[in-house]
Amino acid sequence: MGHTQHDTMRRVLRREVAGTIGLLADAEDFAAMRRYRSFTFDDHVTYLQQVEALLKTLSAQGRLTSVALFDPEAYDEFCAETGLDPDTSASRTRFTAELATMGPTMPYEGQALADIVPDLVDETVRQSTWEYGTMLLARIGACADCGVDIGRAAFARASDLLMRAISSGGGPVARHLVCSVPSEGQTLLAALHVECDGDGNPQLDETEALEFTTVLAVGIATVSAGGLVMRTNDGTRDRVQGWRLEGERLHALTAAEVFDAYCTDALSGDLIAPESGVDYCAAPDLGHDEPQDGGHHH
Repeated sequence: MGHTQHDTMRRVLRREVAGTIGLLADAEDFAAMRRYRSFTFDDHVTYLQQVEALLKTLSAQGRLTSVALFDPEAYDEFCAETGLDPDTSASRTRFTAELATMGPTMPYEGQALADIVPDLVDETVRQSTWEYGTMLLARIGACADCGVDIGRAAFARASDLLMRAISSGGGPVARHLVCSVPSEGQTLLAALHVECDGDGNPQLDETEALEFTTVLAVGIATVSAGGLVMRTNDGTRDRVQGWRLEGERLHALTAAEVFDAYCTDALSGDLIAPESGVDYCAAPDLGHDEPQDGGHHH
């Protein structure tokens, strides 16, 4: 009798344990893991099918499971830093446990695996962009001439510019902003969606705003040729406006410049048909005053 009760208690406890699956969503990442003998899967499609079947089984048992992206390069670095043998399932489990505490995860709630992956990829890219931007701002250090912390000054200036852009949105309408900044051979992207409350006051997601401000600050601190685009909607049509980052200022683009940016293929230079129901408009001037105290300019 006692033995049966203990078995029952263990089964109940298993349902209380949450788990994380490290997913190799990309075919190239899957191929990279095949160099390890202990990784016995040989077909990516079959692997994804088996993962989805496992998630469904765990869900049917009442088990809460989350999904994280498994990055082979990060895994190799993790094993090198911890002294673990990368060619063991135990090491992969340790790394997945690390992902559960440090990286983005998505809870499995019965949805198709194909529906989880895009959101998980977006979230992972967002976190990686923020971490990279934060590291870069910290790495720049202080100005040799005036001693000001360049990264902090750039972040303060970016916060000010972001609020100015949001406030220029023209009343209590939803705003969607995108910032792009080239940095060390890649382009950092951040997006921010802004709603308004009943009184017309902008409502921001703090995490999105932090990530957005960080990317804009990188552009300011590194004097990059970045840009900011804002799309608003009054319930009938979209209005698109944009600014070009010049030093510590956002220079308003004309309607023609916004149209050219949106209707020209960045790779081929070919014209793209304008979107239906979209007006390409001149951006308002955000002001050309000097940065506030604590800013960095010479």
